[in-house]
Amino acid sequence: MNFKPNMGTLDKAVRVLIALAIAVMYFLQMISGWLAIVLLLFAGIFIVTSFISFCPLYLPFGISTRPKNR
Repeated sequence: MNFKPNMGTLDKAVRVLIALAIAVMYFLQMISGWLAIVLLLFAGIFIVTSFISFCPLYLPFGISTRPKNR
């Protein structure tokens, strides 16, 4: 699949930082159980969407955080 990137640098950086914070909380045992599972799934999604620069949830709403000149 070939999707047009719709995530800017700041958007990607924030997602990675949130994912790292969730991972740290998990490994420090600050979160556990079903909450940890759900948050780790979100962290994984944040990492993947950051690396591919595409957020599927932005598509139906026409959102793009990329600069217009790209």
